[in-house]
Amino acid sequence: MRMLLVEDTEDVAAAVVESFARRGDAVDHVGTVADAVASLAVLEYDITILDIQLPDGEGTEILRILRQTGRAVPVLMLTARGEVDARIAALDQGADDYMVKPFDLGELHARVRALVRRNGTERAGIIAYGDITFDPAARELTVAGQPVTLTRREYSLLEVLLTNRGRVVAKDHIHDRMFSFNDEEVGLNSIETYVARLRRKIEGSHVTIRTLRGLGYQLVADG
Repeated sequence: MRMLLVEDTEDVAAAVVESFARRGDAVDHVGTVADAVASLAVLEYDITILDIQLPDGEGTEILRILRQTGRAVPVLMLTARGEVDARIAALDQGADDYMVKPFDLGELHARVRALVRRNGTERAGIIAYGDITFDPAARELTVAGQPVTLTRREYSLLEVLLTNRGRVVAKDHIHDRMFSFNDEEVGLNSIETYVARLRRKIEGSHVTIRTLRGLGYQLVADG
């Protein structure tokens, strides 16, 4: 999952980025309205977390731009404003959820997962495909009922493939979902390495990662 965090308080931003990065999620962090608009102009995100009070404006400006241009990306407002009127205003402008600082990181993760599921085809928290079962919240994978341990990047890759199971996923799309701007040194060829590692981890299952030369990868179930 790739997300945009718009937050100008450095310690808050660092805690959020680190907590999601430990799970293998890619987080692009910016601290101004201008930088957020620039990031959104070049990338599609699974979710956007917006602070309201920013040095060059308010996060609701970013929200307004997203909704006026038809972008349906889920938006969670993260702010120190706890007044009911402020929450109502943000929700009326198109925000999907609202959290007040200080907040619990575990609750933030749960709300982010819920918003991403709501925006996609998945409604249940656990994904079952073939003989593998994946719990994104607990970061747990079982193959034919047996637990399998993955690295955070392997979990991230599996999540992308499972979300798009049966469909061909381009290598650059996988890269965008797995790595943030801070991982610019990680090239597209690294995806081949992670795919090879994940293949070994699920070897013997009824689920296969196919390579379609020049097109990408496809996760398929044999039966």
